Amino acid sequence: MSLNNWARQVHRWLSIAFTLAVIVNIIVMVQEKSAVWIGLLALLPLGLLLVTSLTLFVLPYAAKRRGAGGIGG
Repeated sequence: MSLNNWARQVHRWLSIAFTLAVIVNIIVMVQEKSAVWIGLLALLPLGLLLVTSLTLFVLPYAAKRRGAGGIGG
């Protein structure tokens, strides 16, 4: 599996995990049983989403650079 496909697959699953964490956070806030770790629950997938989204952003530019370097540029 290439880096592009791997990053896309991980990004999709992390977005699902982030969505579920936000839903759990909202449910807990409505019930007023606030715990700090519930509030921080969404930060882990959010940080990992940042890494995968930056990877997906950079991959086309890296591919162009690799391609241009091989042609003679």
